[in-house]
Amino acid sequence: MKLLRRWGIPALLVLLLLSLITPAPAAAGGESATAVLLFTHDTHDHFLPTSGGGAETGGYTRLATLLKEQRALHPDAVTVDGGDFSMGSLFQTIYSTEAPELRALGAMGYDAATLGNHEFDYRSAGLAAMLNAAADSGEPLPALVQANYKPPAGDTAARAAWERYGIQDFCIITRGGVHYGIFGLMGEDGDACAPMSGMEFEPMAQAARRTVAALEAELAALDGPSLIVCLSHGGTENGKGEDYELARQVDGIDVILSGHTHTTLAEPIQVNDTLIVSCGAYTANLGVLELELTGSGTVAGFRYALLPVDGSVEEDPELAALTASFRPLVEETYLSHYGLTFDQVLAESPFPFTPIEQFGEALAEDPLGSLIADSYIYAVQEAEGDAYVPVDFAVVASGVVRDSFPAGAITVAGAFNVSSLGFGADGTPGYPLVSAWLTGRELRDLFEVDASVTPLMPAAQLYGSGMTWTFNPHRMIFNRVTSCAQVLPDGSAVPLEDGRLYRVVTGLYSAQMLGAVNEKSFGLLTVTPKDSAGVPITNYEDHILHTADGAEIKEWYALASYLASMGTVYRRYAAPEGRKISAPSWNPVELLKNPNKITVAVLLIGLAVLVLIVLLAIRLAARRKGRAYGSRRSPKNYYRRYRG
Repeated sequence: MKLLRRWGIPALLVLLLLSLITPAPAAAGGESATAVLLFTHDTHDHFLPTSGGGAETGGYTRLATLLKEQRALHPDAVTVDGGDFSMGSLFQTIYSTEAPELRALGAMGYDAATLGNHEFDYRSAGLAAMLNAAADSGEPLPALVQANYKPPAGDTAARAAWERYGIQDFCIITRGGVHYGIFGLMGEDGDACAPMSGMEFEPMAQAARRTVAALEAELAALDGPSLIVCLSHGGTENGKGEDYELARQVDGIDVILSGHTHTTLAEPIQVNDTLIVSCGAYTANLGVLELELTGSGTVAGFRYALLPVDGSVEEDPELAALTASFRPLVEETYLSHYGLTFDQVLAESPFPFTPIEQFGEALAEDPLGSLIADSYIYAVQEAEGDAYVPVDFAVVASGVVRDSFPAGAITVAGAFNVSSLGFGADGTPGYPLVSAWLTGRELRDLFEVDASVTPLMPAAQLYGSGMTWTFNPHRMIFNRVTSCAQVLPDGSAVPLEDGRLYRVVTGLYSAQMLGAVNEKSFGLLTVTPKDSAGVPITNYEDHILHTADGAEIKEWYALASYLASMGTVYRRYAAPEGRKISAPSWNPVELLKNPNKITVAVLLIGLAVLVLIVLLAIRLAARRKGRAYGSRRSPKNYYRRYRG
């Protein structure tokens, strides 16, 4: 500025000339670059498009087409998956022997994936067999990364399979001049949802800090910008969740692909310098994240899109051929045991059921849940015949319902898709039904779980057969159920007896998760499944129900056989029947009548706090009055008033 003031225009011309001949300083670390991530999560074996209650969507056969289109636009894109690529269709029945899921991901050009909780549905041995089958295929496969969920030292078979496949904490992929450091994590809830996995769990944040430090050290030795991507099966719900906390607690992660909760994020969530992305479940969308990187590797900007995998996308011939090659194996190795075929029609439905995208959203009865619960009772009656012990209550949780039915033909594949999860003690796919006994008081607590825990954990919502319950969502938590009763076969309702044992039938997984009631209610509710003699159950597999010829009664087969018995779905399933009734009311009488010990305790605490506040207010008022009186009767004023 001094030069300009002294020399004026000539100095300005000199500065301009210098700016033209002097090169601009390069960005620290080199030139800028563009990184592109194509991503999915929770695809759940959706090889084929589905139309479960709504428009036909998804399918690997269509997803493959979109991936090719995006790679034509972004040749250097990296394709990743956030876990739960298995368990959701009949193709999972050859999971351990053929590894169709990893082979499909490899055929679609995925670079890396992590393991979700449902990869452990067939337990450690099933996963090990799948990994070996994938390696034996000799086909292209994605890298698998998993940093905090590993086989213990004693599980030598699993460790050998992990080593053979090459599962590592992280991998580094270089493409288009950008180094992608990619690592995988399992969330705490994901671990809880895999009770038979046998894996050792390390807290997410702890493992992430360790892995990010190792990645940063290796990436620092490479020339060019880099990006650290976490494939997390932790989850994001309502803008928060385990992956939100991960981003908040751990520095250095550029992108978190958030799986497990089936969340669809229209825009990324930004936490500090981390972007959290999710594209929804069941191959409904392909996620695209394009990042502009500076020379030092920091993110200067991004573009984000969710591309629908819908009817406008043509099926890819290569993936269609691969899918077709798996179908005979499914029929030969699994469905033949049930005398069924893949596309066999079981029943016709004159109406659609709730689309799976909407199922469980409202805390209310749903006809699909009622249909499934009724099928459990039907299957037990058929299996036990003359020795049938009446089932008082059959129950299914929304979290195990994976698909729905549109109007029209319902096939074997469609019925399996609805109840597709799990593995039995017999070593075959599909969770079996189990029988247990609960007291009337415990059933009341179970209904309280439905009314109070569901708003916090939608997967816990219950749908039942043989019971009815009414709740007021405005009442005190864990005291929302205002009435409940047993519904007899003739339709009459009778009150529950607190001390009586009632026979309850549900799926193996749901039964195993009943133990979480105590934890989720902070010990205020208790549900302890028992045998018919009232002895607490320690091993639910000992209580699996079987057909007359000794086969496990699978959840999906109970549903399939019930549908086949109808031919045309009963009209009663077109609407709720009053099994679960929400009766919201702010009337003080309705809010406080029939309080349980929880409400009484809260009211007493509230009353004690109110009394304390009143006493403190009285004491403060007395102090103020005392100070005011003391100022009027101070010695100085007293002397002035009374001297002489």
